[in-house]
Amino acid sequence: MSRVLAASGVEFAASVPVLIVGGGAAGLCAALAAAERGADPVIVEREALLSGSTALSAGLIPAAGTRFQREKGIADEPALFARDIARKAHDEADPAIVRLVAGRSAALVEWLADRYGFPFSVVDDFNYSGHSARRMHGLASRSGAELIDRLRGAVERVDVTILTGRVADTLYAGADGRIAGIAVKSADGAHESIGCRSLVLACNGYGGNPALVRSFIPEMADAFYFGHAGNCGDAVLWGRALGAKLSHLSGYQGHGSVATPHNILITWAVILEGGFQVNADGRRFSDESRGYSEQAVDVLRQPGGVAFDIFDARIAAVARQFRDFRDAEAAGAIVTADTPEALGVRLGLSSEALAAEFARVRDLKSAGSADAFGRSFRGLPQLATPFHAVKVTGALFHTQGGLAIDTGSRVLRADGSPFPNLWAAGGAAAGVSGNSAAGYLSGNGLLTATVLGRLAGEEAARHAAA
Repeated sequence: MSRVLAASGVEFAASVPVLIVGGGAAGLCAALAAAERGADPVIVEREALLSGSTALSAGLIPAAGTRFQREKGIADEPALFARDIARKAHDEADPAIVRLVAGRSAALVEWLADRYGFPFSVVDDFNYSGHSARRMHGLASRSGAELIDRLRGAVERVDVTILTGRVADTLYAGADGRIAGIAVKSADGAHESIGCRSLVLACNGYGGNPALVRSFIPEMADAFYFGHAGNCGDAVLWGRALGAKLSHLSGYQGHGSVATPHNILITWAVILEGGFQVNADGRRFSDESRGYSEQAVDVLRQPGGVAFDIFDARIAAVARQFRDFRDAEAAGAIVTADTPEALGVRLGLSSEALAAEFARVRDLKSAGSADAFGRSFRGLPQLATPFHAVKVTGALFHTQGGLAIDTGSRVLRADGSPFPNLWAAGGAAAGVSGNSAAGYLSGNGLLTATVLGRLAGEEAARHAAA
C-alpha cells in the first residue's frame, strides 16, 4: 500500500536531514554523496540485504571520456555519448537529462574509483549495440552483485545508517507539496515514522507490479520478470497521489537472452560477436543486432516463447568474462557440438533448417552484406567448430518510466514546477530510453541510477543544510 497522507498534526519518532528510500545503486550513490556533504543520510530498504535490480545486472556503467578509456586508446566524449542515447531513444528522452547524465558519467566512474577504490576497467573486446565507442565500465567479475557489494561496503565505511527490512508505505506531505516524512512497516507489522528535511526516492520502477505492467506495457504482461521483486511501483503510485508529472511509462528494458529453464542472463556478446538466434523451427526470425532490449518481444513471439543463441568457442571465450555466463556453463545450459547438424540434434531442432541458417550466415559474412531482416554481417568472423548454443527466453528486466525530474534531479509537479524537497533517481525517475524497449541503450539503467543518484544526494544534502 503506497499512499500519501496530510502531514498536518503528524509527530515523527525521529527526524533526519536526508532520507533515502531504496538501497540499490541509486540510493547508495545518493547516500555517499550526501554523507560527503555532512548530511548524515539514512537509507530505508525493504529487503534484509541490499541488492535491488543492480545485483541482477552485469554491473556495467557506460561513461564517456574517462581515464580508463584513454589508457586503452579509446576516443570518446560526452557529446558523442549523448547523441548515441538520443538516437537510440528516437529523440523521445528529455534532451537536458540526456546531456546531464552523459556529461557527468565520467566523473561518476572516476569518483567511485578514486574515492572509494572501485577497480573499474573498460570492456574492450566487443561493443554494445548503439554505442559509438567502447565505454562500458565494470568490475572484475562483470557482475552487478560485485558492484552492489562494493557500494554497500563504501556506505558502511562512512557510517551511513541503513534500516533494512522496512517497507516505506506512506509519505506525509504538506499543502505545498513539501514532504515532512514517511511511515515504514517492519517485518513484524510494526509501524514507525521518520521525519526528514529532504527525501530521495531511489526505490526503482514497477516491473514487479503485474497490474502496472499490464497497464503500461501490455506486450510484457505475461513475460518472465527478471528484475527485483521489490520493484512494486511505489514511486509511480506516490507520484500519482502527489500530482507529480509522470513520463515515459511505457519505456522499459527487456532482454532476449535469458537461459531457460535456468533463469540465467546470457550476455548479448554471444550475438554481437557474430552469433545469431533461431526459433524452435531452427530458423532465424529478426535482426538481432538492433539490441537485446527490443529482442525480448521478438523472442516471446516465437513458438513456445523461446529461441536459441548460436555461437562458437571464440565467442564463448569473450562471454566468459561475465560471471553469469560462467554460471550458465556450470549449470549445463550451454550445449556443444562439432557440426550444425549435430547441434540441431542436441537441441531438438530440425538439423536441416539449422544447417541452412549456418550456411546463410556464413555466406552473408563472406559477402559482407545484410540479410532480409536488415542485419549487416560485415566484418564479423565466421563461426568455427566447436559450436555452442543455449535455449533462451525473453524477459522484462526493469521499467524506464517514472517521475519526471529537472536537471537537479528534483521531482516535478504536473505543471512543471519542482516539489520543494523531493528528489528521484534510478528506476523511480523517468529514464532516458523514451517510450519503448527499442529506446533502451545498453547501460541506461545503471547510468541514470548512479549519476542521478549521486546528483540527488548532493542536492538533497545542500537543501537540508540551508
